[in-house]
Amino acid sequence: MKTMWMLLFMGLPLLALAYIGWHIWCLLPLSAVWKTVVIILMTGCFLLTFANFSRSTDGMPMPAATFCYEVATSSLIILLYLFMIFLVLDLGRLVRLLPRTLLYNNWATAIGIVVLMTAVFTYGYFHYKHKYREDIQLTTEKQMAKPLKLVMMSDLHLGYHNRREELHRWVDMINEEHADAILIAGDIIDMSMRPLKEERMFEEFQRLNAPVYACLGNHEYYSGEPDAQQFYELAGIHLLQDRCAIVGDLCIIGRDDRTNQHRKTLADIMKQADRSKFTILLDHQPHHLEQAERQKVDFQFSGHTHHGQVWPISWVTESIYECAFGAHQRGDTQYYVSSGLGIWGGKFRIGTRSEYIVATISHQ
Repeated sequence: MKTMWMLLFMGLPLLALAYIGWHIWCLLPLSAVWKTVVIILMTGCFLLTFANFSRSTDGMPMPAATFCYEVATSSLIILLYLFMIFLVLDLGRLVRLLPRTLLYNNWATAIGIVVLMTAVFTYGYFHYKHKYREDIQLTTEKQMAKPLKLVMMSDLHLGYHNRREELHRWVDMINEEHADAILIAGDIIDMSMRPLKEERMFEEFQRLNAPVYACLGNHEYYSGEPDAQQFYELAGIHLLQDRCAIVGDLCIIGRDDRTNQHRKTLADIMKQADRSKFTILLDHQPHHLEQAERQKVDFQFSGHTHHGQVWPISWVTESIYECAFGAHQRGDTQYYVSSGLGIWGGKFRIGTRSEYIVATISHQ
């Protein structure tokens, strides 16, 4: 199954690349030499993706490795939008709404596409930079000595693209909330531990002015679980891996990521829980939400989906998950699936948002 998904993940972009390359060849009014150069550059940017997944860029100087990561992952999203543009133009031509000449040796069309793509991705970049503050109110009949304020986030994806300077800005933003606790639902790490180690990013987490509790995500396993655990320890993060922690009037349950096929069942983990307290489940991937409902968890916080990062991938995630983004409820259990504070790959948010959640929990 994993092999099939990898073939689809890499095979479909290759087919799309061939489709886009053919259109570019037909569209650009250039000599064959220059058309070949453009297509080789475009293909090379895409092929850098394989270098990133194989982690061969870890041996490069940091600026070169960062460049390869940014170019490769951004090219995937750019290719997606080029594919959609050419598909729309082809459909318009097939139904005779657009002339054939629009797609052949036409500088006006080529320049128009470049301007449109530049505008869309400039917007996407600055929209990603803006971090949306989502405020939610949670009430409970369980005893609370006082209302509690929590900052919750997921999917920081610290690495070659989200560096220490970016993390420093996020920590300042979170500290302004003066929360009672900070919860992170996995994927603090992106793919490689190298940038986190070289930039000593754990020191930024030590600046947080509230205790931090977190579960693992799938990317912590991709980067190497032992190294990830060591980073959490250096950062002062309380890692909850199939276990619970009592924090005042809260019982915080951290479930290991489903990448670990030997993780405990939620029913087993809940045997440790103090159900007299308001229970919060951290589970990175929002699969099988009915399990939290059956165990009468008060609130589940998840991430992982990124809400697709860009439209129309957001539609894909919405078709896969019961809840791909935002607030949700099953019975008495409330949920929130975050689109993430950071991002994997190219720094573009189109039709989605980067966010952190500020939750207030009070007695009903």
